[in-house]
Amino acid sequence: MKAIIVHGGAGRHRGGRFREKLDVLREAASRGFETLKKGGDSVRACEEAIKCLEDSPLFNAGTGSVLTLDGRCEMDASIMRGDTYEIGAVAGVYRIKNPISLAVKVMEETDHVLLMGEGAMKFARLMGFEDYDPVTEERRKQWEKLKKEFLEGKETPWNKIRSLIRRHPELLAGTVGCVAVDDRGITAAGSSTGGVFLKLFGRVGDTPIPGAGIYATPYAGATATVIGEGIIRTGLSRTACSFIRAGISPIKAAEAAIDLVDNTVKTSAGVIAIDARGNIGFAYNTRAMPVAFMREDMDSPETGGVPLYEM
Repeated sequence: MKAIIVHGGAGRHRGGRFREKLDVLREAASRGFETLKKGGDSVRACEEAIKCLEDSPLFNAGTGSVLTLDGRCEMDASIMRGDTYEIGAVAGVYRIKNPISLAVKVMEETDHVLLMGEGAMKFARLMGFEDYDPVTEERRKQWEKLKKEFLEGKETPWNKIRSLIRRHPELLAGTVGCVAVDDRGITAAGSSTGGVFLKLFGRVGDTPIPGAGIYATPYAGATATVIGEGIIRTGLSRTACSFIRAGISPIKAAEAAIDLVDNTVKTSAGVIAIDARGNIGFAYNTRAMPVAFMREDMDSPETGGVPLYEM
């Protein structure tokens, strides 16, 4: 049974934008599912859904990505196909509109898994990706305000960022991800992010790391979000897929994966998961993680992951 689920990042989302984000997530799920209905595979469905989210300035991916300490936009993205274990990923890319599409090109047009920085950008131009500035005026203003707070602090650089996140928890929200399964039962997982505000230039989080930010097998697919370092250390997406392979439902597998995070690295995390039969699950240990999902037996996408009192 074909199905798709997308997320808009786990964390604390500003209340006034919950409905706007849910609307975009519904649209993303609809676009991805329409791709499946027209015979497209799960990889293409994930790409189309994530492109929709990257094009919205509401999320920390593509247009609207957060800025590094030196005011640059460095984005990461990845895609994985479950039946063949093929992967494409990019890290530290800039001045392109849709990093997820570049990740797909890495998977389909090269023998590599991950391209980064200047090399990834040379490949992007070779593949015909046009120059595009994803930095919004809102993100620029946020960067100026946060950098001022950062420079006035007395902690070490990483502790300064942690301190800023405690005061502005919404900074963690906005990374986007998708998992899907097509009519042939082939799963795929994808993710895209601008990373963490004021990150050190060159920092790479979990998003482009197979097994951490994304993973897909013949049995399941999963995508994780929030504190990348903790997700990498626990191999969160692969962990969720392994639980599903062991016979656990996607819902219970997602919950068990988050329990692992809580009991080990003790950091913020969220995960969405799907199995080859189209069953869906998601879990998070943050205040919210807006999601939208659609299955073959549904007339339209449904949403979840958002506290009603925040809407």
